[in-house]
Amino acid sequence: MFSTGFQVNLGVISSLTGRNDYIILDEYNHASIIDGSRLSFSRVIKYRHNDMLDLESKLSRLPADAIKLIVVDGVFSMEGDIVKLPELVALAERYGGSIMVDDAHGLGVIGEQGAGTASHFGLTDQVDLIMGTFSKSLASLGGFIASDFDTIQYLKHHARSLIFSASMSPASVASTLAALDIIQSEPERREQLWRNTNYAIELLTAAGLELGPTETPIIPVYVRDNYQTFMVTKLLQDNGIFVNPVVAPAVPADSTLLRLSIMATHTFDQIEEAVTKIADAFKLLGINSRNTSYEESTAC
Repeated sequence: MFSTGFQVNLGVISSLTGRNDYIILDEYNHASIIDGSRLSFSRVIKYRHNDMLDLESKLSRLPADAIKLIVVDGVFSMEGDIVKLPELVALAERYGGSIMVDDAHGLGVIGEQGAGTASHFGLTDQVDLIMGTFSKSLASLGGFIASDFDTIQYLKHHARSLIFSASMSPASVASTLAALDIIQSEPERREQLWRNTNYAIELLTAAGLELGPTETPIIPVYVRDNYQTFMVTKLLQDNGIFVNPVVAPAVPADSTLLRLSIMATHTFDQIEEAVTKIADAFKLLGINSRNTSYEESTAC
């Protein structure tokens, strides 16, 4: 366990491979994965988002005897889609790669009893490392890495963000354990989360809003303009609706979005109110699914 999820990726990714090895990343991976790879002495290679053909093209060119660590988000934090893990596992086996899944946004949401992405596909035994944070579905602070005994022993003596950082606080540990108990003993919360998610996507689509390729309770609503993304976020905040603005450089400037995060405790009435206010805000600011320019929208 580490004091934050970000520190997990910093310590684990930077310490597992050496100068003659390779770290292969999905281009939409979380910033902590990118920073962890930057601290490594290994060569870093990126492939197009969830594109297994591009991944295979990259893997096929690498030395057969080199260590090849493929690091991916289980659920991608901005898009809400899920990694194509079965295809990725097959490629890793074919080309001698190892797999690390960052399950920050999958834990507690998908898989048996909320066990995450690998469990969702029935591939837990085929994944070499599983990382997660306690700051999302577990509503605490901290993070973990799970692997075989030898790998964990190695990380205890080589992961600098573990060795040279403070441990989780007792309060964070206690709240994490309590949240785990709730996730395991109250599956109806997960079921309600998915009912809410499906209802929200249905209403947002009916309202004519452009959504990303989500498969989870992370719902991206595209604005496609930095300035308007901040404008609509402020307008919604003033009207009692909280959303996360996602702008460049976190995403390309023409792919800015509002990131909606659905919860099990939301009611259908709240979801209806939120979608209505989002649609009204888009109309007021002249935002539509084809809009890519603030000047164009204000000129209309």
